[in-house]
Amino acid sequence: MFKKIIFIVGIILIAGLSGIIADRYFFPYLATSRFFAKNEFLKKATENVTVINKTEQVYVKEDSSITKITNQVVPAIVNIATYSENINKNSSQKNLVMSVNGTGEILTSDGIIMTTASAIIPDYSTSKKSLALDSARRYKVITNNGNVYDAKILGIDSWSNLAFLKITASNLPVISFGNSDEYNPGEKLIAISNNTSDYQNKFTAGLLSSFDASYNISGEALSKSETIEGVFLSDFNEKILATGSPVMDYSGQIMGITGGAMKNGQMEYFQIPANKIKLVLEKVISGELDSNINLGIYYLPINKSLALANNLSTDQGALIYSASGQQGLAIISGSVADKAGLKINDIITKVENVEISAKNNLSDILYQYKKGDRVEFTVLRAGQEMKAMVQL
Repeated sequence: MFKKIIFIVGIILIAGLSGIIADRYFFPYLATSRFFAKNEFLKKATENVTVINKTEQVYVKEDSSITKITNQVVPAIVNIATYSENINKNSSQKNLVMSVNGTGEILTSDGIIMTTASAIIPDYSTSKKSLALDSARRYKVITNNGNVYDAKILGIDSWSNLAFLKITASNLPVISFGNSDEYNPGEKLIAISNNTSDYQNKFTAGLLSSFDASYNISGEALSKSETIEGVFLSDFNEKILATGSPVMDYSGQIMGITGGAMKNGQMEYFQIPANKIKLVLEKVISGELDSNINLGIYYLPINKSLALANNLSTDQGALIYSASGQQGLAIISGSVADKAGLKINDIITKVENVEISAKNNLSDILYQYKKGDRVEFTVLRAGQEMKAMVQL
């Protein structure tokens, strides 16, 4: 009798547990399938049932090592040592020669090297260009793997103040330029310098602050078409930054090369956009660095604010200007512009059929021409449009 009771109780317990399991787990599971989802019985079985899904937090850690990001660029960074042979002919001993070290980049696998003129010639100005080309001046290029090469200077581009050298080598690693038109303020950047005698790379990270469309690298208060207008500005640590330093994004693409200009007694650093550098490189490869034009004017790039404040008839173009109001200080006497009959307060709005704007400024447009080219300027003079033929 006792065994029968135990048997019956066991059956009841098993049936009860099976019912609970079926109600809490099996029926809700069936109700989620397409075949049983329409069954009313199963719908009721799943009422008031809370399904708890397990969730996990996944942390995506940004690569914090600048070294890892820059691995593909570092092999193409070089140190350029510059010095002059200075032998005292009246003595049996040589004078102690001190070198200047600057950061450079390998542009082509056969050995074209780029840097800034100020990186290899301290206090460089266009008047010192002959110093860089002096036959007594020596250039040594130290590559990332420690090899040392004699280098000869190919030339200095007066528009960008970029200097180009050549070493005899092959299969060298090269830098890769990005499309500088695609960069926007706020992007993370890395600058690399190698301008000391210990030949070590120095890194600094920062943000792209802005693109200053009216910034002219001449360092003067007014713009000149002979030098680059429109550069990137960033917030790098200037104790580490140096002219000639490449600046890259986090994918390893070079967005610009660091340049510098003295303004108000202080050095201001900026980045020459990659797309402008590509234009210069084309002239280097074709041997046309000496073909740059010299228009001979000082001007203000016109924007909406300048146009509104001065009631100008256009909000873009280049206003030939001098704060003194003197023709001779706005247009250099005997220059191309002077011979073409341009005058102070003229507004140049087009070169041929290309409109001058913040994104396509006068300096950029004219860099694509050569000395001797004949071009048509569209000019606003006292509100009236006129054409002027200019022999560059």
